[in-house]
Amino acid sequence: MAVNAAGQAASRPRSQDGPDFKPELIQLLTPEGERAEHPDYPLELTAEEIKALYRDLVLVRRIDFEAIALQRQGELGIWASLLGQEAAQVGSGRALQPRDMAFPTYREHGVAWCRGLDPAKLLELFRGVSHGGWDPKAHNIHLYTIVIGAQTLHATGYAMGIQRDGALGEDGEAVIAYFGDGATSQGDVNEAFIWASVNNAPIVFFCQNNQWAISEPLDRQTRIPLYLRAQGFGFPGLRVDGNDVFACLAVTRKALQAAREGQGPTLIEAYTYRMGAHTTTDDPTRYRLSAELESWKLKDPIERVKQYLIRSGLAKEDFFAEISAEADVIGDRVRKACLQMPDRDPLTMFDHIYQEPSPLLAEERAQLASYLSSFAGHADSLAKEGTR
Repeated sequence: MAVNAAGQAASRPRSQDGPDFKPELIQLLTPEGERAEHPDYPLELTAEEIKALYRDLVLVRRIDFEAIALQRQGELGIWASLLGQEAAQVGSGRALQPRDMAFPTYREHGVAWCRGLDPAKLLELFRGVSHGGWDPKAHNIHLYTIVIGAQTLHATGYAMGIQRDGALGEDGEAVIAYFGDGATSQGDVNEAFIWASVNNAPIVFFCQNNQWAISEPLDRQTRIPLYLRAQGFGFPGLRVDGNDVFACLAVTRKALQAAREGQGPTLIEAYTYRMGAHTTTDDPTRYRLSAELESWKLKDPIERVKQYLIRSGLAKEDFFAEISAEADVIGDRVRKACLQMPDRDPLTMFDHIYQEPSPLLAEERAQLASYLSSFAGHADSLAKEGTR
């Protein structure tokens, strides 16, 4: 048995660790904007459909930029940027049918956009003026989930409900659950894999592998490509270029259809990169190299679609100018909506926690009310002082 420098038994070499092992990366649009074909994932798009995808990508990024600016100016408490992950979210989001249900983390702003959710609803959550919600059935996107990986269990349970309701078939329903590479280390995600597998649940697990779980690199999460984990749970997994909106659309569409037809779960690993900070409280310059960031800039998901449109003669400069102008309008609308949001009475945080009030909750509410009322007297004294 081989031993390492510390005298401990070395792990047995595995084929996926070897220099000859190269994980398959499904790609339909290269970083240079050239179309590629894949025998298992044919995709036919009209010029208007491609333009619509480009519009989605640009507008989603613009909303994200505006939210970052608002947070930096003190108008949002925090923001989780999707910069660099637009193609993974828009491609998978546009693969969903109206009856499908999406379970996001806290970064799926592009998916929310594709489901028709007003971006201002997202800002309400991060501004702290709502209970963090919208009606999940209004657009078939569940509430944002802050607890890492918890939404995968929620999604699996929902998918099992679809199955038991008999809502499968070619025109039936399916579920998609979003999570990041770091979440794969959580027990909830692995438990969801088990439940989905043994119950053959109609769900697609969509992992946006942006290679950084806050400051932890991917090699601290796994020694094999994440999509290979699906084999151990008994369902298929695959890796797609997460910066390729065409490939993300084609792969997710096929996986969702398989789920609807009773073929069970699929794990999609969208291999991408988090171009910005984990959230606006994070400083990525402390733990990753600028050279790494620069190399991924060459794979920008928006630029490659733009290059394809130009190369193919499907769009001219006036189209790009029009989308840019629309992005400015959307950004302005989002900013105004944020600034006009009314502050809620702090005591409303106790509403809707339980169906019936409890003595402990009533006591806590009274304590906060008393605390807040003490500031009212202080404000009155300051006002009187100012009139002297």
